[in-house]
Amino acid sequence: MFELSLLCPEDRVETLSEAFDALEALSVSVEDADAQTDAEQALFGEPGMPAPREGWQRSRITALFATRQAADEAVQLLQVQDFFAGCSVLGIAAVQEQDWVRLTQSQFEPVEITPDFWIVPTWHELPAAALRSIRLDPGLAFGTGTHPTTRMCLRWIARQGGADGVRALGRVLDYGCGSGILAMGAAKFGASDIDAVDIDAAAVEATRQNAQANGVQLNAGLPDQARGEYQTVLANILATPLKVLAPLLCAHVARGGHLVLAGILERQAEELQQAYAPWLPLQVADSEDGWILMTARR
Repeated sequence: MFELSLLCPEDRVETLSEAFDALEALSVSVEDADAQTDAEQALFGEPGMPAPREGWQRSRITALFATRQAADEAVQLLQVQDFFAGCSVLGIAAVQEQDWVRLTQSQFEPVEITPDFWIVPTWHELPAAALRSIRLDPGLAFGTGTHPTTRMCLRWIARQGGADGVRALGRVLDYGCGSGILAMGAAKFGASDIDAVDIDAAAVEATRQNAQANGVQLNAGLPDQARGEYQTVLANILATPLKVLAPLLCAHVARGGHLVLAGILERQAEELQQAYAPWLPLQVADSEDGWILMTARR
């Protein structure tokens, strides 16, 4: 396979992407051409919502083609189009054959949550300091411990669970469980009555498989399985669905119980506080890399 790379301004990104699609490119990716420099631009967006912008001021578009001939023909066709003005060809390069399984595995190292609590892929040895651990490989569902939102939730669970997680965490609801990592974390810190729910059937199945692999007991299912009140309600989703879910999630929090929300950018703190104000007073409890953890107690 061969990669064709172009440099273009932001207002040409969508047009060129559509052109590559018409030229039957196998894939198209867009990156900040100034990444890793002082001119790098940060763009934050949420799944299901319109992108904040189509690209960066200087965007690098890379299209993958099955043959060198197809890549060369794409260059010839694009260069004569009016919309190609202001764009330039960076080059065509052959994609080297690689052991993609080994390459993927090399990107996932053990993740330290606390000095004695780690998330460890199955192909790694447990760190000597890991008194508690979750064995987890990247798969179909979100949640491997590498994202700041997941780490913050797990740190909160570790602090709250302490030596007596049964009493401290109580009955637990992991709403939008993904891989089940938060529910399993609660189990590792003593919680024994855990419901993990998600709208995605693949996430529910992933949670069941991960729980079995880790020797953890929990109830995984669709959202209608969440019933009654819980001492701990965890939801690591994104700001927009969290706002919609405010009355539902708050209704599940027992008297004296905790609500723990993640998937929120620092700039979204006030809008989340306003959304939850009729039910519970949210506060920022942790922050990492532009993301925050918000909690409330009934």
